[in-house]
Amino acid sequence: MAKKIEKHLFRLFCATACLYINLAADAQSGMVRDHEAARNTVWEGKIDRNIRFLADSICQGRATGTRGNAEAAFRLIRQFGKAGLLAFDSTYVKHFYAGKGLVGHNIVGMVPGSVKYPTNRYIIVGAHYDHLGNLGGNFYPGADANASGTVALTCLADMFCAMKTIGRTFTSNIIFVAFDAKEMDMAGSNAFFNMIESGDLKDPLTGKAITRDRIGLMVNIDQIGTVLSPIHKDREDYLIMLGSGSLPRERRDALKLCNHIYDIKMDIGLDYYSSETFTRIFYRLSDQRVFVDNNIPSVLFTSGITMNTNRTRDTAETISLEIMKKRIYLIYHWLTKMM
Repeated sequence: MAKKIEKHLFRLFCATACLYINLAADAQSGMVRDHEAARNTVWEGKIDRNIRFLADSICQGRATGTRGNAEAAFRLIRQFGKAGLLAFDSTYVKHFYAGKGLVGHNIVGMVPGSVKYPTNRYIIVGAHYDHLGNLGGNFYPGADANASGTVALTCLADMFCAMKTIGRTFTSNIIFVAFDAKEMDMAGSNAFFNMIESGDLKDPLTGKAITRDRIGLMVNIDQIGTVLSPIHKDREDYLIMLGSGSLPRERRDALKLCNHIYDIKMDIGLDYYSSETFTRIFYRLSDQRVFVDNNIPSVLFTSGITMNTNRTRDTAETISLEIMKKRIYLIYHWLTKMM
């Protein structure tokens, strides 16, 4: 009799466990379906096409102040307009003096949290599109550094605009910024922050100046396209996020949570290859630095420096399109949890 009861309980346990697993899988699938409109705007061919344009000789390595840099800027302007981003003062372009007699061009647009009920909270998502250009007769394509981050930026803009089209609202506005002149001591991001400080960046919906106290988060994307510097040798599907400690405590595990519930399952690193020193250094090497210095919560997404970084061999062929798409998906889902 005892054995029969034991077998019955075991079968009941197995059935319950299976039911839980199936329900969890159904819930997971449902959560992914909720964002299907966004995910459908990103595919590997689109990523490849856009990276190849920015890394092509037509853009001449995208050095600030060059014709090739202007070609990249014009393409970004068209992409922002096609996505449906709101322009600031009727233009996506914000000119600034970059130094050495050169003028830089930040490309800026916004996805409103709600048109009917405007919010005064903002998240900034940025990536620099400039690179080294031609040096000593050598062409530097900059496919990973940072055509990859720039393409991730435009893909995220497309994703959030797609969700707005089907009626989704958010508690924060998202400002997308393609920074110029990162290679000139981050002149573009500094100029953009100075616009905020001087009250020159005004909300396209309300016309009110965007002040620093209304910025809840700055997200920077710099080199996100390769699998050449994995966190662990047996995992090519990885993503590094630096700056999680600047987030509110209850949101510091959100990336790992999204990685699980949206079935992306990447290898996540929250430091720079387990080195406290390199984490601290690398966290200040890109356009989030001015926001960090002004106590605005800031994170950097990257796939790490590689042996191709700032070399002529940083070409489109080195990009892992499948992994990059997964990284874009994960950043998108994480951003939805930050709003």
